[in-house]
Amino acid sequence: MNRPRISRRTMLKSTGIKTAGAVTIGLPLLEEMTLATASAAEQAEVPVRAFNVFFGLGIPAPLQQEGYDGVLEPLKPLRDKLLIMRGVDQLRADEKGINAHYDGATAAFTAQPPDGEAKAGGASIDQVIRRDHYPDGMPAGMVPTLVAGTFFRRSRIGRYVHSFNADGTVAATMQEKPRDLFERVFGTVEAFGDDPDQRRARLRRSVLDTVVDQYKFYTGANSPLGKTSKARVAEHLDRIREFEQRAYAMKGKIEGAPALPERSTLLHGGSADPGGEGIDITLDELSSEWRLMADLYALAIQTDRTRFGALTFLAAGERIRLTGDYHYDGRKVFQFDDEGQHKKSGSAGCSHEWWHQFNEKKANEALRAHAHLKMREVAYFLSRLDTEESRDANGKTILENSLITISTESGDGRHNDVKRELSGVFHAISGGGGRFKTGQIVDVGAEGVDVYNTMLTAMGCNQRMGPEKRESNPVDAIRA
Repeated sequence: MNRPRISRRTMLKSTGIKTAGAVTIGLPLLEEMTLATASAAEQAEVPVRAFNVFFGLGIPAPLQQEGYDGVLEPLKPLRDKLLIMRGVDQLRADEKGINAHYDGATAAFTAQPPDGEAKAGGASIDQVIRRDHYPDGMPAGMVPTLVAGTFFRRSRIGRYVHSFNADGTVAATMQEKPRDLFERVFGTVEAFGDDPDQRRARLRRSVLDTVVDQYKFYTGANSPLGKTSKARVAEHLDRIREFEQRAYAMKGKIEGAPALPERSTLLHGGSADPGGEGIDITLDELSSEWRLMADLYALAIQTDRTRFGALTFLAAGERIRLTGDYHYDGRKVFQFDDEGQHKKSGSAGCSHEWWHQFNEKKANEALRAHAHLKMREVAYFLSRLDTEESRDANGKTILENSLITISTESGDGRHNDVKRELSGVFHAISGGGGRFKTGQIVDVGAEGVDVYNTMLTAMGCNQRMGPEKRESNPVDAIRA
């Protein structure tokens, strides 16, 4: 039986219950939300999205030349949906007396030097696109900009925040704990009664309890949905419940009023960066929390709770002493033991130092392993946006339809040569809905501001980055 097409926005509204706790639950794409014919599906409207993904310390330019045979190996399964850009120059971001951990990091996604310690020199890519495509603001109930990450080195904001407004201020509050990210995306349920322990009271309810009536309708006999879509709605809500439980480290079912949730096992705030000396952390601790953050962030995009923002995996100049066996694709890649391998303690024993010791004539085994790990974790997030749960109305995935820009702070890591440090900064982008030449590695040999402005032009934006009177030099090699 043919069923009428249902507006996704209508269903989002009906399952976006505004309670005292501001709970909003989005939905995945369902069959009834798509157009019936193939030709119509090709014309189906897909929302404009742009996200910045940052990873700390960078990939030395010489290692980028190895392509997918080197540290970029984890991106290989996604190579048809990515464009790798080598030779991007961020020299205009150089600030005398500073280094790429500060100015290069702030230039990532802005192509401008920082404006003091707490501001960027201008808007980031995602915010230019957001304001150009949504000049009147985002749809009601949506998170305008979502900024999150797993990081420890703090000092300047530009180390870890990578979404900025036109005046250089941060575009949104950084969410660095899974439970905070969950609540920012899906809301919270306020406690009822006089219970003084708000956290305990909150555990007596799940955010999903607020959509029980809608759930029953859309999965019941009078639902406008077909069998397949009913099952998908049920699976979707089960997945949100699973992430809620993971975010709160719950044991058992939410309805059972479990014990108070444990807080994140990782250090946050000032204790995560004790005087810049670094912290000890295991590979399992680092990867587990990052992947939960990545899962939650991807879920926020899949449910159309957000369309713009930034996600950070390790800060610029990150200082951690990592330990643990690192495996990839069924093989052991490396045994991390930063402090033991450096034979030094404190900041001198952190992974950060492998970048300062980089030598293109040597094996750089530890640095390679760390860079490979970063690509594995970035690839994990990207792969979350390339699943059936991420299928848009035009049949393509969110990864294919969105502009996801991946970058870092440095093209080398050594502070003794500004030109080398801020040249050859790694960049990769997704297809942006077919606007860019994915499936390629391109040596662009261009300024970051020209690369970014070319991207903005391709995304249909009228605004530009950089000085108003500067002559524009389009990088046509990256456009489809």
